[in-house]
Amino acid sequence: MKKRLLIALLPVLLTACAEKDQYQAAVLAHIQKDQQLQQEQHLKDYKTDPERLAKCVVDTSANKMPGIFIYDPSRLTAFRNYTKMLNAPFAPDPKKAFEELRILFTPEHTLAEAHANFTESMLDCYSAMVSESEPDAK
Repeated sequence: MKKRLLIALLPVLLTACAEKDQYQAAVLAHIQKDQQLQQEQHLKDYKTDPERLAKCVVDTSANKMPGIFIYDPSRLTAFRNYTKMLNAPFAPDPKKAFEELRILFTPEHTLAEAHANFTESMLDCYSAMVSESEPDAK
């Protein structure tokens, strides 16, 4: 019986991991793009690890996403939509991509709220990582 339950849940678990991994990859690409363009000089100043920062941002932003737990279908949809949000500026037709995003994000969780959640998570993680590195510098 346990094996059957595990086999039945395996596709859901794998899908959940894939959605979260895709979101984390999009966050990492966003951080590396910023680092490459030197738009966020504090990445160089404080020598933050982009992979660790991306994991922090994903975990922090997930706390304010719809859904109760990581395998909740609404949470999986949120991961997928956040990934599309981060990749929209690089789409062949960004205007069309943003229009699609407005449709994807439901009224209770708008595109603006999602972007604010992502930005706040980035700032919180930067702050946490910088405060960790400051005692070492003294």
